[in-house]
Amino acid sequence: MLRSESLFGKRETSSTNSPFSSAGNSVSQSSTGGNVTSVQKPTQYPSSVSSTAPATGEETGSKLTVGPNIKVKGEIEDCDTLVVEGKVQATINCRVVQIAERGAFKGSAEIDLAEIRGEFDGDLTVRQKLVIYSSGKVTGKIRYGKLVIEEGGQLSGDLQVGGGHEQKDLLQKTA
Repeated sequence: MLRSESLFGKRETSSTNSPFSSAGNSVSQSSTGGNVTSVQKPTQYPSSVSSTAPATGEETGSKLTVGPNIKVKGEIEDCDTLVVEGKVQATINCRVVQIAERGAFKGSAEIDLAEIRGEFDGDLTVRQKLVIYSSGKVTGKIRYGKLVIEEGGQLSGDLQVGGGHEQKDLLQKTA
């Protein structure tokens, strides 16, 4: 037969058996005379893991990755970095877009930096730098600040140099 005072040689001094009692720290005293501190009820839950800064230190904002074999359609907002490994048909306004070799984007995008290894089709405004790698293909109405095309990369459509900086200045004047 078990008695509560002899269970593991401890006897509770508080009336509740819960380690999460509202009393805060409850102290139990063992039969040998030592004090044991029980578990406290947490006052604040820890923040999520995703809010911690990445190890690289370069990407500190929100990041959306559309994985392989995934299709997304709609409008993407409040995204600092968009990584496209699947298929995206959307309107976006973000800081960085990276399209992987098997990734495809169709729609409208206003961004600071674009790295295209896959396909882009639509209206593209790159305020700073557009990089098209050897496997990349960009078609549509394209405006860019700086342009880098690796040998084998394809670019076709309505091109306008420097379109990004004028739009940024215009946005600041209207705001």
